[in-house]
Amino acid sequence: KAYEDLKAAKEEEIAAGQAQIQTKTGELADTDENNAQSKVDREDTKASLSADEQFLMMLKEKCQMTDKEWEERQKTRQLEMEAVSKALAVLSGDDAHDLFTRTFNPALLQSGSTEHSERREAASRVLSQVAKKLHSPRLSALAYQVKLDAFTRVKKAIDDMIAQLLKEKADEIKHKDFCVDEFNTNQLQTEKKEREKQDLIAKIEDLEMTIKALTEAIDTLKAEIAEMQVQLKRAGEDREKENKEFQTTVADQRETQKLLKAALSVLADFYKKSEAASLVQKQEPVGPPPPAGFETYNKNAASGGVMSMIEQIISDAKAMEAEAIRSEEDAQKAYEDFVKETNASIEAKSKDIVEKSEQRAKAEEELVETKESKEAVMLELEQLSNYNAQLHQSCDFVLKNFDLRQTARDEEVEALKQAKAILSGAKFEEFLQSA
Repeated sequence: KAYEDLKAAKEEEIAAGQAQIQTKTGELADTDENNAQSKVDREDTKASLSADEQFLMMLKEKCQMTDKEWEERQKTRQLEMEAVSKALAVLSGDDAHDLFTRTFNPALLQSGSTEHSERREAASRVLSQVAKKLHSPRLSALAYQVKLDAFTRVKKAIDDMIAQLLKEKADEIKHKDFCVDEFNTNQLQTEKKEREKQDLIAKIEDLEMTIKALTEAIDTLKAEIAEMQVQLKRAGEDREKENKEFQTTVADQRETQKLLKAALSVLADFYKKSEAASLVQKQEPVGPPPPAGFETYNKNAASGGVMSMIEQIISDAKAMEAEAIRSEEDAQKAYEDFVKETNASIEAKSKDIVEKSEQRAKAEEELVETKESKEAVMLELEQLSNYNAQLHQSCDFVLKNFDLRQTARDEEVEALKQAKAILSGAKFEEFLQSA
C-alpha cells in the first residue's frame, strides 16, 4: 500500500512536471515569436532610420546650398543697393545738378521756389504711387510730408525710413533663418523621441509578459510544494498506521510463540515422565507374581504428530515475525527515501521560487523605471509639439510671405531713394533720354 501511494504521488509529481514543461514550452515559443517580431521591427526601424538620416543629410546639403545661394544673393543685392545709393548721392549733389543744368538745357533754369515746388510734387507723386501699390501707410504719410516740410527734414526722414526698412529686412532674414533651423531641430528631436517611445512601449510589454510568466511559474511551484507537503503528511500518517499494525503483528506472533512453546513444554514433560514410569513397571519384583491389574499405559500414538504440529506452528510464527520485520524495514526505508526526495524537491522548488521572486522584483522595478522613462518621453514630446505650434504661430506668416515682403521692402527703399534724388534735383535722366 505504501508503495502504491508513493507511486501515485510520484506519478502526480511527474504529471505536474510535464504540465509545467508544456507550459514553459508554450511560453518559450511565445517569447521566441515576440523576439523574432522584435528583431524584424528593429530591422525595419533601422532601415527607416537609415532612410531618414539619408534624407536629412540630403536636406541639410540642399539647405546649405540654398542658404549659401541666398546669402550670395543678399550680399549681391546689398552691394548693388549701396552702389546705386552712392551713384545717386554723387549724381544728386549740387555740383552735379548745376553741371547737368548748364550742360543739357540752360534754358530750363527757373526760380528757386518754382523748382522746389516741382521737386516736391514729383517726389510726392513717386512716393504716393509706390505707397498705393504696396499699401504702405508710412510711404503715404511721407508723401504728404514731402509737400509741407523743408527739404532737409524730408531728406532726413527719408534716410531714417530707409535705415529702418533695411534693419527690418535684416531682422526678418535672421528670423527666417531661425525658423528654418528651429523647425528642422524640432522635427529631428520629435522623430528621435518617437523612436524612444516605441522602444519603451515594446520594453514595457516584454517586462509585463516576463512578470506574468514568473508569477505563473511561482504560483505553480507553490502549488506543487503544497501538494508535496500534503503527500508527505499523508505518507507520514500511513507510515505511523503501518508501524502500529507491525507492532501488533509482531506482538501477536511472539505471544503465540510463547504460548505454543509453553504448551509444547508441558506435553514434552508429561510424555517424558510417562516413559520413565513405563520402564519402572517392566522390572518384576522377587517373590510370587502380583495379582492381575491394569495393562501398561502407553502414550497416545498421535502425541508425536501434535507436538510436531505445534513446533511447525511456532516455526511459521517465527517466519511470519521475520517477514513482518523485513516488510517494516523496507517500508521504513521507502518512507525515509520518499521523505528525503520530497524534502529535496521542496527545497529545490523553494530555491527556484526565491530566484524567480528576485527576478520578478527586478523586472517590476525595471518596469516602474521604464514607465517613468516613457512618461518623461511623452512629456518631452508634448513640449516639442507645443513648441512646434508656437513656431508655426511665429514663423508661418514670415516663411509664407518672406519673398513678397522682401520685394516690397526693396521697392519701398527704391522709391525712397528716387524721391530723395528728385528732391535733390536729379531730373537729369529725362534730359539724357531726350538728348
